Amino acid sequence: MVSKPSLYLAIAIVSEVIGTSLLTASHGFARWGYAVASLAAYGCAFYFLSIPLKTIPTGIVYAIWSGVGIVLVSGIGALFFKQMLDTPALIGIGLIMVGVLVINLFSGSIQH
Repeated sequence: MVSKPSLYLAIAIVSEVIGTSLLTASHGFARWGYAVASLAAYGCAFYFLSIPLKTIPTGIVYAIWSGVGIVLVSGIGALFFKQMLDTPALIGIGLIMVGVLVINLFSGSIQH
């Protein structure tokens, strides 16, 4: 079963990924609808990010939030925005994924 802080962190991650994707779609705030939606998604992301910070160390929350966000945004960039990554970028993202897995599987700093 997923703990409430982990659920809120997941909502924060999804909101941040949506916000970043909409920010890309806004073309530098030239398309206002996407820009406003992006800001709303970021607001939601930061609100839900603040909740797990009450019980999980900031470094752990931020590592998971940013690491998973990087992986998801990279995938969305490739699928929807045709932003291809080279081999070193893919290796780096793979290492980030390994780091997030190590934190989640072995760290005593996070609630399991």
